[in-house]
Amino acid sequence: MANWAFTQGVHDIGDGIYGYVQPDGTWGWSNAGLIVSRGQTLLVDTLMSRSLTRVMLDDFARIEGGGRIDRLVNTHANPDHFVGNGLVEGAEIIATSETAREMADFDPKRFASLADNWQAMGDAGAFLYETMGRKFDWRDLDSVAMPNRTFERSLSLQVGDTAVELVDLGPAHTASDTIAWLPRQRVVFTGDLLFNEGHPIMWEGPVENWIAACEYIIALEPEVVVPGHGPITDTAAVAGMRDYFAYVRDEARGRFEAGMSWKEAGRDINMAEYRGWTDPERIVANIFSLYKQWGAELAPEDGRDLFGEMGRYSRELAAYGEACGHAH
Repeated sequence: MANWAFTQGVHDIGDGIYGYVQPDGTWGWSNAGLIVSRGQTLLVDTLMSRSLTRVMLDDFARIEGGGRIDRLVNTHANPDHFVGNGLVEGAEIIATSETAREMADFDPKRFASLADNWQAMGDAGAFLYETMGRKFDWRDLDSVAMPNRTFERSLSLQVGDTAVELVDLGPAHTASDTIAWLPRQRVVFTGDLLFNEGHPIMWEGPVENWIAACEYIIALEPEVVVPGHGPITDTAAVAGMRDYFAYVRDEARGRFEAGMSWKEAGRDINMAEYRGWTDPERIVANIFSLYKQWGAELAPEDGRDLFGEMGRYSRELAAYGEACGHAH
């Protein structure tokens, strides 16, 4: 796999195309991108906080033509890809209709209160605080700029001399997952359809859609792949994500049919091949989504406590390591 250097900040892909990368790529540490051509710009996603987005925009402003953002596309409705929207003043903000609907449900004040109120949320609060609440500054988060232009399935844009194809390949990670494909430069921004060297998380599914999305991206034959998280890479990483979901689906299905619970299955599947990937606790969320897809009778409190279950799983791994009893 041809990973680029996993370093913070702007990466020059060439011909006015830039990736913005944030190690270590775990919870909330997302990537973004910028396209600049003939005095026009398109920003691909903002970041998890206003302060991080402000630093990114300042870095992009040092690029010739990068000081003013004309248009912004939000690839999907997770806050680490749209919280900073309000800093892109006057820009046209583009998303699918479904992404816009999901974003409209986001409560910024409640989200920002996590840093202060996590202790009242049990295991879920402890996990959210450890992975995000203590790491991101949301003190100035009282509102988020929403999309003002929406589309269904696909949209063709022209940024100066650069053609950009926006294609919704969801539902998979979320209810709508848009890629930005630059056919002339053979560059694709995948949003969170690719977590490079990290466990993905399937909030929505079905899993077949995510596998098909990976196949779609590979068939484009891009030379550079900018993931939603992790280092810039190539299609080998996309194939790895496809294979991850095929493996987890097949392993989980056998356990589902044998009557094993989703919590047990998440701890029983041998994930040794992915030991080097970050955020291993996401396996339990992915198994939960698969069981839900297959019609399992799941208690409402299981869905509400999914972050709590990931936190418990993570603590088990940390406390016992290879002796924890998990098949990892």
